[in-house]
Amino acid sequence: MIPERSTTGPADSPPAGPAARRAELARRLAEVEQRIREACAAAGRRREEVTLIAVTKTYPASDVRLLAELGVTDIGENRDQEASAKARDCADLPLTWHFIGQLQTNKVKSVVSYATMVHSVDRLRLVRALGVAAVRAGREIDCLVQVALEKDPDPGRGGVPPEGVPEIAEAVAGTDGLRLAGVMAVAPLGEDPAPAFARLAEVARAVREEHPGAGVISAGMSADLHQAIANGATHVRVGTALLGRRKPFVR
Repeated sequence: MIPERSTTGPADSPPAGPAARRAELARRLAEVEQRIREACAAAGRRREEVTLIAVTKTYPASDVRLLAELGVTDIGENRDQEASAKARDCADLPLTWHFIGQLQTNKVKSVVSYATMVHSVDRLRLVRALGVAAVRAGREIDCLVQVALEKDPDPGRGGVPPEGVPEIAEAVAGTDGLRLAGVMAVAPLGEDPAPAFARLAEVARAVREEHPGAGVISAGMSADLHQAIANGATHVRVGTALLGRRKPFVR
């Protein structure tokens, strides 16, 4: 999973004090919500069809708490060490945690302990490891097959080519402890995201033909959520537009 592309200039200076930060997050959230509403209206969709995932990587648990106060319920993280710490710090909050980064099998046990949905399932070994960990934890984990939309996929970004999706989807669907929820993708770098998301919509449609319950399409970030929603995204992963430019994580 690559870092989210930014739509802003120099790094934002976070406001001093929790009250000022809350006001800043409230303003940013209102702007993001307006963009989502406009995208839904343009696509002839209802706002309720799209889940906003706040991607809080590099930001502290205090920001997660402020977002929860503002009504955000879905939180996305891409590094287990950071995510697990925040999940523990915010265990008293009614949040749904999404793991959106590339996942190593040696981190599966930890991720399964807090994540409700893993967006980056792209290989059979990972499917098996997730299933074993989920069963041992007594949990059922929603899984999305990560689709590589590039013509020449970069292994560093994760994902399986469209032709490999059915095998991974079938493996997830047949593994105890896992539930096939749908697909995820990141738009290729340097390309118009709209055609890429249209390709993802076709892959998602094919998956649903075999697995009718797999209705999630996780696509779209700060810079391209409009195009993603136009092509059926049910979940958008927004970080920069919501929290500001990235900075080193401090717990």
